Amino acid sequence: MPFARHLPPGPLPRTGLARPTLVGETWLVLGVSLGASALWSLLSLIDKLTKQVALSAQTTTMNSSITPDRPWLDLAYQLVPIGLGVVPALLALHLLRRDDPAAPALIGLDARQPARDLLMGAALAGVIGIPGLGLYLAARALGVNTSIAAANLADHWWTIPVLVLAAAQNAILEEVVMVGYLLTRWRQAGWSPALGIVASAVIRGAYHLYQGFGGFVGNLVMGLVFGAVYTRTRRVLPLVIAHTILDIVSFVGYALLKSHLSWL
Repeated sequence: MPFARHLPPGPLPRTGLARPTLVGETWLVLGVSLGASALWSLLSLIDKLTKQVALSAQTTTMNSSITPDRPWLDLAYQLVPIGLGVVPALLALHLLRRDDPAAPALIGLDARQPARDLLMGAALAGVIGIPGLGLYLAARALGVNTSIAAANLADHWWTIPVLVLAAAQNAILEEVVMVGYLLTRWRQAGWSPALGIVASAVIRGAYHLYQGFGGFVGNLVMGLVFGAVYTRTRRVLPLVIAHTILDIVSFVGYALLKSHLSWL
């Protein structure tokens, strides 16, 4: 990206931890967050592949109502996992700040460059989103992906706001942990940038395997692009913005258009 040239990466946050401790810490953080999701996602894919129904004939539902007949309880069921979902990101930030109080700024999770971050985030959303939609449709046509029902909440006044919050939660969790935290810790442990980017991208793809092989490939590519941009700019906020935009378009767009577009 042309504007990324004007964002030279700053120094890594300081740490006094030894290499084995740094790497072990990352596996523990993954074990209570997205690494665990990758394992459950793999089991979900095995379940789908071993059914008598073809993968392409199955539907993966997301953001579903739990108690649609009791709206306020259903709202609580939606908000609690959204709140808990950002805890691993807060844990990762806590661990970085424990070593270096300036860590959030050093990984680019601050408001120093709001216009530039917003512009970069919107551009990244376009770069990832449009080809991503094409990949999803191609994967469905090839029979290697399920249909994705991205929003299945009952129709309440809070439906759209909850979908927006869910999109923001996904973005904060994934980009802070998978990019800002992991790429920082692995660099501190002596890993090359390329190794860290690839490892992070593979894990990102793995926790989307519940969607099918198209979900894995699409998110692997997204992880490679986001990791490369972060390594060049050392700013995670544009990635959070881009991911939020992508998920808002996916969740809210599906909720508004599912009854009008047969191919969704």
